[in-house]
Amino acid sequence: MPIFMMFGKYSKEALQNASPERTKKVLEIIKQNDGKVISMYAVAGEHDLIFTLDFPDTQKAIATSLAMKKLTGISFVTSPVVDVDEFDQTLLFEVKNL
Repeated sequence: MPIFMMFGKYSKEALQNASPERTKKVLEIIKQNDGKVISMYAVAGEHDLIFTLDFPDTQKAIATSLAMKKLTGISFVTSPVVDVDEFDQTLLFEVKNL
C-alpha cells in the first residue's frame, strides 16, 4: 500500500480541545479508511504533528485528512512518499531522456 505523510498544524481551538479521546477518534477514522499507522509524532517547529500512514490509495488518504480536519480542527497537509531507491531510478531515467 502507498505510504503518506500527514503534517498537522494546530489552531488555537484545536489545541484547546486536544485529548486522548480525540486521538482515539482519529485512529478510528484512519482505520475506517483502511489505513494503518506506521508512526505518529508530536514535534516542535513548523509542524505540530507528523504521521506516517499506509493507505490503499490517494483517495482514502485524502478522505482521512479531510475527516481528521473536520473532527479536530487541525490543518493537515498530506503527501505521498516515494522510496529513495525508486526516486533515484526515476531521476536517472528522466536525466537520460533530457
